[in-house]
Amino acid sequence: QGQLVESGGGLVRTGESLRLSCVGSEYSFRTYSMGWFRQAPGKEREFVAAIHWSDGKLYYADSVKGRFIISRDNVEKTVYLQMNSLKPEDTAVYYCAADWAPPRNYYSNRVPDYDYWGQGTQVTVSS
Repeated sequence: QGQLVESGGGLVRTGESLRLSCVGSEYSFRTYSMGWFRQAPGKEREFVAAIHWSDGKLYYADSVKGRFIISRDNVEKTVYLQMNSLKPEDTAVYYCAADWAPPRNYYSNRVPDYDYWGQGTQVTVSS
């Protein structure tokens, strides 16, 4: 099983941007759909975005649609989350996760469906 390491979190002000990175070590990284989730204090982990391994389709939670962009670089085994127009409610620990080869036109927004996870990176947005 591979490992995922997130980076890029930090403290920003409302309206600013951050770019998260997640580097994988799995040899077959390109056969995993990759997702970003987040967890705020006292809340359940929630889906943010996903990118399909095969057709590159992008999926977003309604709360981040139009502000966040997920992308990947299979050569570098890295998935990114560009976060723009950040709001205080975006404050959370952000996790990347890998889901092995789901079928075309399918993605999961469920935590149990992902095979392995990174350790998380903290994003704090001040008002």
